[in-house]
Amino acid sequence: MLYGLIFFPMAAGLLLPLIGSRSLRARNAAMAAACLINLAFSGIVLLRPDASARLAGFAGLGIALETDGFRKVYLLVIAFVWLMTTLFGLEYFSHYRHTNRYCCLNLVTLGALNGVFLASDLFTALIFFEIMSFTSYTWVLHEETPDALKAANTYLAVAVIGGLVALMGLFLLQHHLGTTEIAKLYEAAAASQNRAALYVAGGCVLFGFGAKAGMFPLHIWLPKAHPVAPAPASALLSGLLTKSGVFGVLVLSCELFRSDPAWGTAILLLGAVTMLLGALLALFSVDLKRTLACSSVSQIGFILVGVGLMDLLGAENALAARGTLLHMLNHSLFKLVLFLSAGAVYMNLHALDLNGIRGFGRKKPLLLIPFLFAALGIGGFPLFSGYVSKTLLHEAIVEAIGMYGAGLLSALEWVFLFSGGVTVAYMTKLFVALFLEKHPTRQAEFDGKKRYMNGLSAFALCASALLIPLLGMSASRSMDAIAEFGIGFFRSGPLEHAVRYFTWENLKGGLISIAIGVALYFGFVRTVLMRRENGVRVYVNRWPKWLDLEELLYRPLLLRWLPGILYPIARLFGENRVLTPLSERILRASGAAAAMFGENRVLTPLSERILRASGDAAAMFGENRVLGPLWDGTKRFFGVLAHAFSDSLDALVLLLRKTAYRDLTPEPEDEVRSSPSYRLGKQLDRIAVNRGAEKAGENRYAREAYEKRREIRIKSRRITGNMSFALLMLVIAVSAVFVYVLLLR
Repeated sequence: MLYGLIFFPMAAGLLLPLIGSRSLRARNAAMAAACLINLAFSGIVLLRPDASARLAGFAGLGIALETDGFRKVYLLVIAFVWLMTTLFGLEYFSHYRHTNRYCCLNLVTLGALNGVFLASDLFTALIFFEIMSFTSYTWVLHEETPDALKAANTYLAVAVIGGLVALMGLFLLQHHLGTTEIAKLYEAAAASQNRAALYVAGGCVLFGFGAKAGMFPLHIWLPKAHPVAPAPASALLSGLLTKSGVFGVLVLSCELFRSDPAWGTAILLLGAVTMLLGALLALFSVDLKRTLACSSVSQIGFILVGVGLMDLLGAENALAARGTLLHMLNHSLFKLVLFLSAGAVYMNLHALDLNGIRGFGRKKPLLLIPFLFAALGIGGFPLFSGYVSKTLLHEAIVEAIGMYGAGLLSALEWVFLFSGGVTVAYMTKLFVALFLEKHPTRQAEFDGKKRYMNGLSAFALCASALLIPLLGMSASRSMDAIAEFGIGFFRSGPLEHAVRYFTWENLKGGLISIAIGVALYFGFVRTVLMRRENGVRVYVNRWPKWLDLEELLYRPLLLRWLPGILYPIARLFGENRVLTPLSERILRASGAAAAMFGENRVLTPLSERILRASGDAAAMFGENRVLGPLWDGTKRFFGVLAHAFSDSLDALVLLLRKTAYRDLTPEPEDEVRSSPSYRLGKQLDRIAVNRGAEKAGENRYAREAYEKRREIRIKSRRITGNMSFALLMLVIAVSAVFVYVLLLR
């Protein structure tokens, strides 16, 4: 059954293009059926006892899988979200190109994501993690617009670099601990004497998984990828694929660095920055899907704050662990509903800018109610599921203040409450723009759209949204039960008492955030983030463009600063500088020495004399059973030695010519003149001269071949000498390694 959760979706995905080439309706039905079967598999696994499986020899170290309460819960969440996005996508993709490609890689990604959460060792998790990254890359570039291609390059760069750094971390863990098995990491780390090495290894693994989670400062792909990806893909990227990164962070925090205050503090600080920065980016954005993407960054920050508190609180981390688990689940549901709502808007208007879509949701209850439920949930309003998980996280912060004292933790509490307030403000901004305001010129057109999505899409949206208030209103039964069922993975201490979610102390934290949100909306959004143009108030993005971290830091670092530093160093050791003239002189000296000590000079005659003397001595001792064989061996030894003396300098010269003192690269002209195209041109010139078509020496065809060859050379260097080509080659190399590891070992 565990293998079925991974390989059944992958196999089904590979068959979909074949089905789609004959019938798109049959392909869509097969895709929906595959997702439904995957949901059934997840339900069966949920009800059965914990299990494990191992595929020995696969990828060298084998693939190890296991289930526990947390894994079962999240496999069910994955299956449900995937089914709902698939049902919605049947209408959404009806007018898209490349849908066979999307359907194929969609199911392959599903299998890979299941593999990440089923992995019982980090090596297995990384294999499926990288497969998932490469297949989901096509979601971002699906529309193949310039913005989509640029965002896809960013996504791929983060995925490739993050994966390689994580792999380096796994090598270090394997070297220092002798294992990457998740259940053994804690004991192996406790026995290790080199704590610094563990922090380095853990930092590398955190880099890779944190990048996928959207953790600051590796969050740059999220705000770029979501606006250009199809809405169902955005729901999966935000709601589920980011959780694969959180899964890796949880493994490090719950096992390798369990109850480690230093590690917990680092995760806590990164989470706090991610939480606040993502919320501010969302508040300033005027693009619907970009706002939701930045919101995902912020909500991942809330989750990471919970992860950091788990390590700070040690054995008393029950509240933090339960809050982390439930907020992961909640965020997956929120982003499912919100991105599908954005998809309904885009299907009808093919626009996402708030000024262009304002008023579209008026008189559309099947769009308004689901969006409102998700907005209230993510804003932490009482009676909705987000209030429950945020209350648990807030109580954990208060508990940490009681354990460690005020100071930075008190500041963290206010950052937490303020970030929650910013969440309320930007969700109010979206709701008002979509459902309360009127479009200045197109409102009548918007109101006339009675059929804005079909029944299947409406079912996917409304059924998903209905879970948010149901879970929130039955929190003490449903959400507490889910937390208790899945908490074993978090190595949590016991919960000392049942949480009363609607006491004044707990309500107060949520109400403070709501009050901050209302104040921000009316005091900042409606004043600073809007302006009047031609008598109409419009939304403006006042976030400074130069604060784009990708353009401010990462692209200059990779494309200008590093090449600027390394190029002079490379030129210093390149041709016509220091080593090349020196190597030429050493090469000539080596050649002279080789000639002097070569054949017929010193060593060769000497070795021949030694050889003859050895032969005479061997003959003198004849068939003596002791000395005869000894002299035979001596003769062979000196024969080999003589040849070694004779050829040693020649071998040294050859080695130098092939390595440090290799010949200079031929000039382009020499290379072109020796090319087949140039020689063919010369032959054509001779034929033309013989036929009188041109004068001798004119060489018209040869010159054309020469110029064309130089042009091709220059253009090819422009291609192969840029960063994108280098990144593409790196991706091909990594892909080849994975193909070898997965299929040929």
